[in-house]
Amino acid sequence: MNFPEIAVKPVAADRLPELLRRMPKAELHIHIEGSLEPELIFALAQRNGLALPYASVEALRSAYAFSNLQSFLDIYYAGASVLLKEQDFYDMTRAYLRRAAQDNVVHAELFFDPQTHTARGVSMETVINGLHRACVDAESKLGVSASLIMCFLRHLSEDDAFATLEQALPFRDKLIGVGLDSGELGNPPEKFARVFARCRELGFHLVAHAGEEGPPAYVWTALDLLKVERIDHGVQASKDAALMQRLAEGRIALTVCPLSNLKLRVFPDLARHNLRQLLDAGLVATVNSDDPAYFGGYMNENFTQTFVALDLNAQHAYTLARNSFEASFMDAAAKRRHIDRLNACFETFFQETGPA
Repeated sequence: MNFPEIAVKPVAADRLPELLRRMPKAELHIHIEGSLEPELIFALAQRNGLALPYASVEALRSAYAFSNLQSFLDIYYAGASVLLKEQDFYDMTRAYLRRAAQDNVVHAELFFDPQTHTARGVSMETVINGLHRACVDAESKLGVSASLIMCFLRHLSEDDAFATLEQALPFRDKLIGVGLDSGELGNPPEKFARVFARCRELGFHLVAHAGEEGPPAYVWTALDLLKVERIDHGVQASKDAALMQRLAEGRIALTVCPLSNLKLRVFPDLARHNLRQLLDAGLVATVNSDDPAYFGGYMNENFTQTFVALDLNAQHAYTLARNSFEASFMDAAAKRRHIDRLNACFETFFQETGPA
């Protein structure tokens, strides 16, 4: 579908951070449990009478030194243990959406991991109702639309995923899609081919983490066997020219998370990240924060740090923001509204700042 596009003028490097801050954008790769800041973890633990294995907020934050995906997941699941009641899930989601609004995120599609909670005896109803209520309130109070994507934990079995799907079906109207996350290595997409086929029959949008630590082959199987509409991460696709061509020609979006990739050592430093390569190859790449409480930055921090490291420009900014709306699961009318708003933001910025 074609949406109106503007001619992007050059912007001086010292003005770019303000443009990045002001431009409306969508976030398509955010694990809501990964937005739990240490302060809120301690507050919820106290409210629920739980003891944490850390003496203070500072001690917990200092533990955020990860060598790979699994070392992060170990502490991530520990942090999620403080979520017990519907109000806990509401408070966590509200805190993220308030923070997102400050970064001019106007639409968010939130991942959540129900198996992390149901395994601890928390009901699916508690999880989804708390998350959904915060999403509804965000639209009226913050002007941010938000939707829920339920993810299956790939280190667990497909039978467990099927059981999770059945538990979630009474709340089908509160979900827009399903995804696949957790430890990628040794858990290829094809492990979940049957449950994704069932989700497709039920009309869910489909996404999957692939090509973060896993090889390009995982991206191929996510596309061919799971038939996903977006690839979460996908940065390893640059190692496969045929895959890059397929992603570009098919306009299959990648939800890239630069600071996450840095923190988990997917790339040794941001200057060697391949986001610019993906954009230059015509892929529908987007910028996202992944697990911002753990990885050192929400949306605007991901944008500003990455733009400096890769010497990106105003055209890249426009393309990334536009991609985020086009790749979202909003309807066409909502996409059009947001892209019109993006175009107006850039045109106003050019008028205010003059030539670079």
